[in-house]
Amino acid sequence: MLIRSLGPGDDRLALSRIYEESWRRAYRGIVPQEYLDAIPTARWAPFFDAPGIHTLVALDGDSYAGTASFAASRFPQYCGAGEVISLYLLPEYAGRGYGRALLGTALDGLAALGYDGAFLWVLEGNAHARCFYEKAGFTLTADVLEDEIGGRRLREVRYTIELRK
Repeated sequence: MLIRSLGPGDDRLALSRIYEESWRRAYRGIVPQEYLDAIPTARWAPFFDAPGIHTLVALDGDSYAGTASFAASRFPQYCGAGEVISLYLLPEYAGRGYGRALLGTALDGLAALGYDGAFLWVLEGNAHARCFYEKAGFTLTADVLEDEIGGRRLREVRYTIELRK
């Protein structure tokens, strides 16, 4: 396993495929199935080059296994905190330590950028992800985002963590 920063030669379509496959598995039963089935190829490819976003890739040899992104908070009310924007794995890499490694590297990256704390959002109904983040030391807050995905009203809950100095 190798975790490194996204480079110019990295395949954005392959990374988008990680999102697409992860969404279809992780959000089954949470997000409407019709929406998941209709996620277009390359849906997330432009995201990886957005200004201010730091993206990591997890590799298994020459194959992409996962990706994570982090940045300064995108939410003005949490100004001064770092944000873990995303963490996705191809389903076959779940439970093999790639997620922990990506998360740890993202948190180290936020600490290196000078943040004392970080947060992330998780769909309220995603029990697996919530358990993962809680085991990693994140604490649930009372903050909630109302969202609509595929015509279904969903809630995202916010988790926080203090970063190592």
